Amino acid sequence: MRVGVIGGGQLARMMIPAAIELGVDLRVLAEADGMSAALAADRVGDYTDASTVLDFARDVDVITFDHEHVPQDVLRALVDAGVAVRPGPHALAVAQDKLLMRERLSELGLPVPDWARVQTPADLDAFIAAHGGTAVVKTPRGGYDGKGVRVVRSAAEVAEWFATVAEDGGDGALLAEELVDFRRELAQLVARRPSGEVAAWPLVETLQVGGVCSEVIAPAPHSAGKVADVACDIAVAVAEGLDVTGVLAVELFETTDDRVLVNELAMRPHNSGHWSMDGSTTGQFEQHLRAVLDLPLGGTGTYGAWSVMVNILGGPEEGTLEERYPEALAGHPTVKLHNYGKAPRPGRKVGHVTAVGDDLDEVVYEARAAAAVFQD
Repeated sequence: MRVGVIGGGQLARMMIPAAIELGVDLRVLAEADGMSAALAADRVGDYTDASTVLDFARDVDVITFDHEHVPQDVLRALVDAGVAVRPGPHALAVAQDKLLMRERLSELGLPVPDWARVQTPADLDAFIAAHGGTAVVKTPRGGYDGKGVRVVRSAAEVAEWFATVAEDGGDGALLAEELVDFRRELAQLVARRPSGEVAAWPLVETLQVGGVCSEVIAPAPHSAGKVADVACDIAVAVAEGLDVTGVLAVELFETTDDRVLVNELAMRPHNSGHWSMDGSTTGQFEQHLRAVLDLPLGGTGTYGAWSVMVNILGGPEEGTLEERYPEALAGHPTVKLHNYGKAPRPGRKVGHVTAVGDDLDEVVYEARAAAAVFQD
């Protein structure tokens, strides 16, 4: 079994141990030398070039992804050449374009913030006026980790975006959304194989700092029952309605008026699922490989009552993560460390730690304390 992964980031890197355990031959098309997944990168090349990608895909059984940025024409060329692409172009198109995402989710009858396609500053100002004087504006394509998102009170605050979105394939439009009054952010991960089997992990709570995921608690506290059931139903409906194969992450808002709304989608393993590597019977990277190979999915139960994942953001101001190992590993022997092999840089995700146990306060403390060792 040979799986080709387009993209050489940390998600591809974390597929490597799972592939070894399953006996899967994992091959990576990296964007540059020395990326996180260099251990499995047998090719370096431009993922936007169809001939490069087709040549890479020639000797694999299925193509999957470390990110969702492969252009549609390249994806279609793979399909036309008879390559199994999972998730497929039709699903990835929704993850690549936030306007299309809102349209398709609305067509499926799934709960989303009130939104509008705005093509002119006047359109946006009218939307702002109709929504209490504030709106969230997003560029349709390319934004992640808080990029391409602004909270505005006037269209003048995104004037330059109106001038550039047409070049990005947004047909000259931006996405405007209501500013949701939310209690917390949640994420529901599911996996789906081509034959239709779906498996769901527990709903998790995520903490964002500066638009970047900082912590994840699994399961989300005080979510058992209705909230968890609604979130799972939404994620399964998305996976089936959009024909997603592999791991799907549905990022959600739990609002102050007790609604659960879809915020974003990711059609690949996701930061909010990293806890599962150490806290679940089947981690998301193993499950993703099972799913794209159309193998039976693994159980998604948990080893402890609680799992807490804390990202290492930025890393030490001087030196390497490895130089901090003695202090972190001796001081927190029950915590699992995952190093992405990246040079420290402010705001960069360079690794994460996971703690598992039966006392939430203790688990949170251990995870935060271990991650703090690597951050100045």
